[in-house]
Amino acid sequence: MKTLIKPLTPLLLALFALPALAQHEGHGQAAAQDHSHHPMPTKLAAPASDSPFPEPTAEERAAAFPDLGGMDMSDHMVEDPLVAVLRVDQLEWNQDDALGWNLRADVGHSFDKLWLRSEGGKPRHGDTHGNAELLWSHATGPWWDRVIGLRSDFGDEPSRQWLALGVIGLAPYKFEVEATGYIGTSGRLAARIEGEYEILLTNQWILQPKLEANLYGKDDIENGIGKGLSEAEFGLRLRYEFTPQFAPYLGYAWTRKFGGTADLAESVGEPATEHGWVAGLRFWF
Repeated sequence: MKTLIKPLTPLLLALFALPALAQHEGHGQAAAQDHSHHPMPTKLAAPASDSPFPEPTAEERAAAFPDLGGMDMSDHMVEDPLVAVLRVDQLEWNQDDALGWNLRADVGHSFDKLWLRSEGGKPRHGDTHGNAELLWSHATGPWWDRVIGLRSDFGDEPSRQWLALGVIGLAPYKFEVEATGYIGTSGRLAARIEGEYEILLTNQWILQPKLEANLYGKDDIENGIGKGLSEAEFGLRLRYEFTPQFAPYLGYAWTRKFGGTADLAESVGEPATEHGWVAGLRFWF
């Protein structure tokens, strides 16, 4: 028995020593890991400069980068510049050789502008008729302006003068809207609503439907106007923009008189409904 145990003694001692050695190594690794979570701060020395050239002086920097004078764009920029625009939305002829126009001009800054609006027509056989408005607008937000001013009607009928109050803006889905109320002499009241939309068929071909309606609070027999919804016009115009500032167009327009206005027109031999092709130019500068 002794002869069997004696040769195995070193092997048994080695087996008993392995767990202790593994435990000692585990403690060493844990200690190393714990130490890695809290590294000792070290201070790195800045690398020494190996450049053989001396640091440039202030005079040398000024000579290398001189002040060019007037090249700072902030000297040429104005936060809210004065801008003037003339926009002729419609300058057109219809199939009866009658001339029509619809224009807007404004001058001012971002929040306050002076507006001139005018629309009217010149029949082939007849006098020019239309209206002109001088308005002051003030922005009430990013999309809307409120306006106040004066309107004057002109033509072969008696002229009417009005105080104008309204709004101009961009409604949801990019509908351009103008809604204006008018107060005239002798208790006259009127309103005009315009709405238009632009459909981009391509970058240059644009289809524009437009609707306009006029309402009056009382009869004006001398001017052939009845109270209520007096007249409505719908137009569909297709233009080609050679540039955004210049675009010829072709379209079709319907005009319909209603109520007392239609009766007054028919009593003097004029139709209550007119429609036909139109061709014209749209431009601005």
